[in-house]
Amino acid sequence: MADPLPRLRMNLDFMPSPMEEHPGLLIRDSYGYSDKVLIIPPPLVQCLACFDGEQTELDLRALLVRMTGELDVGGLEQQLIDNLSTAGFLHDDNYSEMREAKHREFAESESRLPSHAGTAYPDEAEEVRTTLDQYFRGSEAVRTDDKIIGIAAPHVSPFGGWQTYRNAYNALGPEHRERTFVILGTSHYGEADRFGLTRKPFETPYGRTIADTRLVDELAAEPAAKMEDYCHAVEHSIEFQVLFLQHLYGRDIRILPILCGSFASSIQNGGLPEDNESVRRFLDRLGEIAAREGDRLAWVLGIDMAHMGLRYGDDIVATAGTGEMEEVARRDRGRIDRVIAGDAPGFWEQVQERQDDLKWCGSAPLYTFLRAVPGTRGALRGYEQWNIDQSSVVSFAALSFAR
Repeated sequence: MADPLPRLRMNLDFMPSPMEEHPGLLIRDSYGYSDKVLIIPPPLVQCLACFDGEQTELDLRALLVRMTGELDVGGLEQQLIDNLSTAGFLHDDNYSEMREAKHREFAESESRLPSHAGTAYPDEAEEVRTTLDQYFRGSEAVRTDDKIIGIAAPHVSPFGGWQTYRNAYNALGPEHRERTFVILGTSHYGEADRFGLTRKPFETPYGRTIADTRLVDELAAEPAAKMEDYCHAVEHSIEFQVLFLQHLYGRDIRILPILCGSFASSIQNGGLPEDNESVRRFLDRLGEIAAREGDRLAWVLGIDMAHMGLRYGDDIVATAGTGEMEEVARRDRGRIDRVIAGDAPGFWEQVQERQDDLKWCGSAPLYTFLRAVPGTRGALRGYEQWNIDQSSVVSFAALSFAR
């Protein structure tokens, strides 16, 4: 009996090809194990279903014969298998070797290197400084009498949400310079109910930060912590916050970066995230650190909100600020109101509605903050919707928090 074909990795990015001259399904690896990008021509897209870990080369060959009307499909069959395997897109030995090599490379590196420099922002310090200066130009820091202890800013590409980034970071002042910035980022690639930690300082074109390893080590003792989480190597939700903080305060800021995995089981099955004992212990430990360290900490949350449209699996062509997105804005504001009020259970109840059909990817960092630093009150400093492509929208906001 023929062995089954290896399974196609389901943790890849799949999207329609943006190139008219090369239509089909574009596949790329957001985990960074492979830098290959494949475009599967439309007629061959259905062949990907054969890579389910159960069907064999005979099944793939039979499908190709039916599709093409040709008996000699061996070359096409082997080309498809080889291309997927070489790219690291199948669960086979090649992928295992690529994955192990990348994890080892991250573990052995002295710092967390920038993964989005040159794409989401310039890769030279002077160009970054010029770009961010332009984002802040014409605005003034908005100070209040409140003692600001933290902010929430977007993690969308800075060129798409620069006004909201500016509104968030304008809430910070010189008094925050010497604090440890606890950066709570969305973990897009990490395990649910886990918190990704690293002792590595972050690097951007501005230079290298300082890692607050004392606090990292304290959190690392918790079972929900994942130490030296490889997801840090490719995740942007913290990297973008580091960039803006360095722009304001210089390269040698002190940081405690925490990637917050989704609380998906709580959204799907009800209850609160801390019904998971490991999650509860981590949140309690983070809360103890927050209470003990007080104003030696400043909190920065890297969050986006709703994700709507064809890109995100909806049957609508989403346009920022119009049509269905007006209702999304209303529902976003309802959740924001609960965050501003410091109402963690009320916020989570709204996230659970319709199993989070708004697809917020900042829910876990927000809930983590509200549980770890109770008694805060927030202020909304800006809300925005942005068309990430012609049919899909991401929403995000600038928030500040005070005791």
